[in-house]
Amino acid sequence: MGESVLMKVWRGDASGGDFQDFRVQAEEGEVVLDVLHRIQAEQANDLAIRWNCKAGKCGSCSAEVNGHPRLTCMARMSELDVAEPITISPMRTFPIVKDLVTDVAFNYEVARRVPAFSPRPKDPVTESDGRYRMQQMDIERVQEFRKCIECFLCQNVCHVIRDHPDNAPHFAGPRFFIRYAELEMHPLDTNDRTRMLQEKMGLGYCNITKCCTEVCPEGIHITDNGIIPLKERVITTKYDPYTRLRDRMRERRRKRELDDLPERTRRRKLRGLNASEGEPG
Repeated sequence: MGESVLMKVWRGDASGGDFQDFRVQAEEGEVVLDVLHRIQAEQANDLAIRWNCKAGKCGSCSAEVNGHPRLTCMARMSELDVAEPITISPMRTFPIVKDLVTDVAFNYEVARRVPAFSPRPKDPVTESDGRYRMQQMDIERVQEFRKCIECFLCQNVCHVIRDHPDNAPHFAGPRFFIRYAELEMHPLDTNDRTRMLQEKMGLGYCNITKCCTEVCPEGIHITDNGIIPLKERVITTKYDPYTRLRDRMRERRRKRELDDLPERTRRRKLRGLNASEGEPG
């Protein structure tokens, strides 16, 4: 027989709500999501919960357990003090849809603004067999960021948008900083996103408190391996004299090449360049 647990679950919608008490049995080996499903089945059939895989890989069941952002499918009841009430609330940073379900559409809007991977042309001499040899270090560095399951717990806990919602339109957030890092650190990518990171994605707002790293269920070193290297690249691009001179010469060469093209072709090329830099066409 399991233990009797008092669960305080937030109920409500965008107009408001409050915590509702549920007394429920917690069986050995269960996680918080199991108990929420029991409440949904036996006491509150209309309780709204977002979940999918129940294996810590889809990122759907994000919520706050006793005030800590967690995946409810990975929060074991045995880790919690069941002698005290256990509070379950929705992620605080995002608008509430109903109960524990929040509207995370903001993140998908930011994702659409990330310039795509743009590989360089193959070298006919060194890559005659169609393969490119990458260093193991390069593979490991990029693969770490690919582990992200988009649970958005890092976005939820980031104080830049959690405490200041008006920053959201100008701040990509930790989840997307590691997406930019994944692309920027790929040895085959040719896009330069450093200016966009500084001017439009709000990288400078991050003061590297590492709260995003602490809540990541995949153990990604978001701050140390992603955000700090990006900040260093932005500083190099903006302040290094050689880099500034190189970029100025590249810009002049690009302008000459565009000026020599027919008008329609020039406009099409310009739209493509603007899209790669995250600017409107």
